[in-house]
Amino acid sequence: MTAYDALVIGSGFGGTMAAHALVHAGQRVLMIERGNWVRRGPHNWSGEEVGLLGRHYDTESPYLVHDDTGPSTAGAFFCVGGPSVFYGGVALRLRSEDFESDPDLDGSSGAAWPYAYADLEPYYTAAERIIGVAGVAHEDPTEPWHSGQYTESPGPLSAISQRISDAARSLGYQPFRLPLAINHGAAPGRAPCAACGTCDGFACAIGAKNDLATSVLPGLIERGLELRPRSAAVRILAERGRVTGVAVVDLRTCRTTVYRARRVILAAGALASPHLLLASGLHRFNPGGHVVGRYLMRHLNRIVFGAFARQPAPDGRFHKQIGIHDLYFGDPEAREPRGKLGGIQQLATPPGSLVRSQLAGPLGALGARVVGYLTGLLTIAEDQPQFGNRVVVDASRTDGVGLPSLTVTHRYSGRDRAASSALAQAARAVLRRAGAWGFYHHRIGTFSHAVGTIRMGRDPRTSALDGYGRFRGLDNLFVLDGSFMPRSGGVNPSLTIAANALRAAAYLVTTPNRRQRIEHALLAH
Repeated sequence: MTAYDALVIGSGFGGTMAAHALVHAGQRVLMIERGNWVRRGPHNWSGEEVGLLGRHYDTESPYLVHDDTGPSTAGAFFCVGGPSVFYGGVALRLRSEDFESDPDLDGSSGAAWPYAYADLEPYYTAAERIIGVAGVAHEDPTEPWHSGQYTESPGPLSAISQRISDAARSLGYQPFRLPLAINHGAAPGRAPCAACGTCDGFACAIGAKNDLATSVLPGLIERGLELRPRSAAVRILAERGRVTGVAVVDLRTCRTTVYRARRVILAAGALASPHLLLASGLHRFNPGGHVVGRYLMRHLNRIVFGAFARQPAPDGRFHKQIGIHDLYFGDPEAREPRGKLGGIQQLATPPGSLVRSQLAGPLGALGARVVGYLTGLLTIAEDQPQFGNRVVVDASRTDGVGLPSLTVTHRYSGRDRAASSALAQAARAVLRRAGAWGFYHHRIGTFSHAVGTIRMGRDPRTSALDGYGRFRGLDNLFVLDGSFMPRSGGVNPSLTIAANALRAAAYLVTTPNRRQRIEHALLAH
């Protein structure tokens, strides 16, 4: 029954960044994580260990999914560091205009950011330094202003990246280097990036990717963070306007313990966090409780692969390096859709071992040989917040730890699909100029960019969180993962989640003077 200053549920970007600020402020913090540490070594280069095929993608308690493709099931990443361990490392800020109202995207959703880019900018800078982001400033034509510099420069461009960049430039675009959370030598005592071809979707075998389990959590544990892996939060207990405890099941012993803390920070992800809130009945305390689980967004992500006569990346080297944002705020030459579209990012060619592991028999062997002649561009279309896109619990069925089953409903709007098609057309043009003779489109159906299910806002009647992530109706509960976002933007959400968590945690140190000292300490990290 030890009481803590803060209890953090989840070790992803929101939970870890909040813990970073609180631990550095001298608070006693307990972090609960359902998964375990990811073991690192040569086995991480195997196709059997990539993303959804690996042992840390849990399907024992599947979510039931209803979307444009029909009914299916989905699992979730449970591991120390959360999905950061397997992400591609892209660390982009939202554009300053993303924080403003946009009738073309908002529709009747009532989505509204309760703060401006300027309010979050210092925390973007702090997050980039804490995580360790390598980038080049002032290349991105839509880049918002920065108060600081990147910690280091990225590695040299691969031959295919240079080819894609030249092709985009010849079409009038302004390609730029993607900022990546990858160590190229700035982190002492750690291996620098070896530019291998197994990065996006893989845990880094040598620890060069700056995922949270590698670059942040070990230091916090040394400073006193108490991390409990293989522990699942199953209920948040509350009465009289305050959380009184969190019931946690130890997955090794199956024992349930109630932990108490002055504050609880929920950061389990845009699916798992509303799952826990709804299972605990906490939406009843919130004046905007009817939006808990609603307005799920996940970007309309599509890969456009170009087929080449010769292998575009014959050495299999890392080449997720180039971004194109010229159409981010729309295409002035296109009639539809109006307004913002999103971004285009280079994507590494899948390794042959991955193709072989997913396709059985001769087809897998053939695919493994052919895949080397492909290279791709990822299109990220900002999707509209829609009330009907939601998660709901079904108390008639429970999983192994006693949580009710979760059903996910999500469908893209006509505008979402039109924006994705416009970006795909531009991606094909770049690949064609680079020498591609054929194309294959693959829509990503995962929830890797899921946001929005417990959104913050200005109006308590239409948003569940205030501007610092406080869950309305419960004074000491904060939600600091991607579910806080009222709109998805057109870039990867991880850095925005990290920056928002730092901002909220600075607020939690109570006094303005102390808050300012914490901000200075974060920026000096």
